[in-house]
Amino acid sequence: MDRWIGALLRAGVILSAAVAFAGGLWHAMQGGARFPDLRIFHGEPAELRSVTGVLRGVAAGDSIALMQLGLLLLIATPVARVALAMVAFATQRDRTYVAIALIVLAVLAASLAGIRL
Repeated sequence: MDRWIGALLRAGVILSAAVAFAGGLWHAMQGGARFPDLRIFHGEPAELRSVTGVLRGVAAGDSIALMQLGLLLLIATPVARVALAMVAFATQRDRTYVAIALIVLAVLAASLAGIRL
């Protein structure tokens, strides 16, 4: 189980880094390498504040959306780790740890959805 979880975490971090790097490289090649004015904070565009918006942006060829997808993959990595641990505990018939993993998944889902507990 530890090897599977370790491999999942490694793969998630490597994949998210590769996607974010590819988006950054693509953005720089499109002329986005100019130095931004860092005195004024500009957040991400409204269309990149949801998973569906990011996926639509990637499908439309938006390099910034690809970088945002890399960040979403990085956020999804520990969530997938908890889900994998829950499945592993279920195969071992360890109900206590399955319940704990379900609680952790519920808390993660609520926090990602913006629900305050």
